Amino acid sequence: MAENVKIENHGFIPKEEEHATPEELYSRLVDKIKHYHPSADDLRQIEKAYQVAKDCHGDQRRKSGEPYIIHPLHTALILADLELDKETIMAGLLHDVMEDTSVTRPQMVEMFGEEVTELVDGVTKLTQTDFKLDKVEKQAENLRKMFLAMAKDIRVILIKLADRLHNMRTMQYQTPEKQKEKSRETIDIYAPLADRLGISKIKIELDDLALRYLEPQAHQALVEGVHQRLEHREEFMGNLIAEVAGYIEKAGIKATIDGRVKHYFSIYKKMVSQHKTLDQIYDVFAIRIIVDSVMECYGALGIIHEKYTPVPGRFKDYIAMPKQNMYQSLHTTLIGPNGQPFEIQIRTYEMHRTAEYGIAAHWKYKENINGSDNEEQKISWLRQILEWQRDMTDNHEFLDLLKDDLNMFSGSVYCFTPEGDLKNLPAGSTPIDFAYSIHSAVGNKMVGARVNGKMVNIDYVIQNGDRIEIVTSNNSTGPSMDWLNIVKSSQAKTKINQWFKKQNKEDNLLKGRELISNYCKSKGIVLSDIMKPKYMDKVRKKYSYKDWDTLVASVGYGGLKEGQIVNRLVMAYENDHKEIVTDEDILENANHEGNRSDNMNKSGIIVEGMYDVSVRFSKCCSPVPGDEIVGFVTRGRGVSIHRTDCINIINMPESDKTRLIDASWAKEEGEDNGSYLAEIVIYAKNRIGIITDLSKIFTERKISVNSLNSRVSKADIATIELSFAIKGVEELNDLINKIRNIESIIDIERATGR
Repeated sequence: MAENVKIENHGFIPKEEEHATPEELYSRLVDKIKHYHPSADDLRQIEKAYQVAKDCHGDQRRKSGEPYIIHPLHTALILADLELDKETIMAGLLHDVMEDTSVTRPQMVEMFGEEVTELVDGVTKLTQTDFKLDKVEKQAENLRKMFLAMAKDIRVILIKLADRLHNMRTMQYQTPEKQKEKSRETIDIYAPLADRLGISKIKIELDDLALRYLEPQAHQALVEGVHQRLEHREEFMGNLIAEVAGYIEKAGIKATIDGRVKHYFSIYKKMVSQHKTLDQIYDVFAIRIIVDSVMECYGALGIIHEKYTPVPGRFKDYIAMPKQNMYQSLHTTLIGPNGQPFEIQIRTYEMHRTAEYGIAAHWKYKENINGSDNEEQKISWLRQILEWQRDMTDNHEFLDLLKDDLNMFSGSVYCFTPEGDLKNLPAGSTPIDFAYSIHSAVGNKMVGARVNGKMVNIDYVIQNGDRIEIVTSNNSTGPSMDWLNIVKSSQAKTKINQWFKKQNKEDNLLKGRELISNYCKSKGIVLSDIMKPKYMDKVRKKYSYKDWDTLVASVGYGGLKEGQIVNRLVMAYENDHKEIVTDEDILENANHEGNRSDNMNKSGIIVEGMYDVSVRFSKCCSPVPGDEIVGFVTRGRGVSIHRTDCINIINMPESDKTRLIDASWAKEEGEDNGSYLAEIVIYAKNRIGIITDLSKIFTERKISVNSLNSRVSKADIATIELSFAIKGVEELNDLINKIRNIESIIDIERATGR
């Protein structure tokens, strides 16, 4: 083969060998930085960051048993693979110090300056909150914080991606539940974020690692199937690459040519979406041609189309119309010598670097640099997410819209304004999406649309190359609620919802006030006592509303429940009017009625040292006969009974543990103690009939179901929460074992506190 054509095989970001010592990893890190950094002679600050991180993490260990410092070192190595600046490398080494050790922000600023501290703080999760959040809300709050930090400095997300990538590489040491939880979060949030930023090196590996734990059997079958096909077709691919290289060389074009296997998640997604087997996916292998200039890209394309028959409709020009994440390349599918289709990608070396490293490829190694205006434009989607941050108070809604937006990015359609400006929208978008992508005022006043000069329905699905004109009218009454079922883009959904909230705010405000007032009357609460500015302000901040009226309007349209708000106000009022009562007083009063031990309460509970005391079962963990239990002496509400594995008991402050008291069941397990409320959470692959199957089991056992809540994730995983009456733990365990036998059940958990 001639000198101007090379055949290479590119892989992922190289993984460092496992179980290397911290000293070995740090030495590799220094070598990597010296290889690419123009001023790598002075690495004293990086050395300092390494030593501080190592000292702070001390004897901390990872699940693998390795010293914790191994993780920050691997994070820094991944950042060095992306050829990032010294400050980012330092932040990678220090990224867990403020979260997991006693080092404070002022100390971090004193040691490493404001820039590195801001990067570390941006990656640090929220650890201190003055209210309880469920798992989804915690995830949403941490993502909100991360996106705000990203707006100031895009390097924050690069550190977070490196952190997540190493955690996914070592996920084998986590429990199966944690593996699935982190893999789902990775495939919903972090892999799409890497895709948005154009960092295919990280996106590809995150996708494949997540697939390994979410669909282990499918992943293993895919790995084996691709490996077998590669063995059978290695000679064919080698000959084909050599043949293509010969044509390119003969034309006098200097190029690097390699063959590659598409990553597993990409193949799996295509198999699922197109209902095909691996044998029916013809573009598992692809050839990549890398040349010096754009002119040579099109020259190489002409040669390839002359020598092989192109497959109609399978040519994409991402050079003329780049993807939103800066990706540029020519893609074409051709018929090979034996009739076998194959794909070729053609790009320049600069395009290839951008495809691999995305936004990181454009980072400059200069002090005090921020992204250029050009880079700012390329992450304009981030500004849209920040708008959601300001306008959206519901964490669940924010998280759903974020996932929708990130996952819609992978499929897009190109269209044009009447002036010829290019618009990139999610696949399946309609003229309504197009209107709102121009401006909210255009969408709100839209009454019709023309596509390529012809009037179309508003639910018309935009095709690549369409020229779209929006017809507006000042007499328009605004968007319709039906539009929310038609639009595809998160941007359009958000703006339509904002319009309705604004239009109906006055009505909702009046309704909200009425609901709050009526709730107080029904509970005997004096409204004037709790409606004080300092209590209102505390509740407003808890729910992240700009002002009190907006919060009340949210109650009016059902975004918040009036009981939530009033109870929060009451809590704030009671905290301000607390009667100082010591723990000794509580225990003394509780023991006042006699001093008998092993006294049985009416509830069937024996509370050590107490007689005829009010006992209630805690709803957070729902204990049933047979569970190991403990009592907690409350202020004014008797004794609450918890399971000993309840999270609220395990995480109880030391100051409160003095109020724990021994408790036991009055009768032996299996005797008729009456019915007790139990709660379980079921995770299952969603399918028709799963609720019917569950209902059948409960009916057969004559178990009364108190409540059933079900929701389905974007990954089609159903979460079913059930509460029901049960006689004891033996009956409960028998029931759970029976449910596990239902088709598509993934896991079952008992409530352990919230």
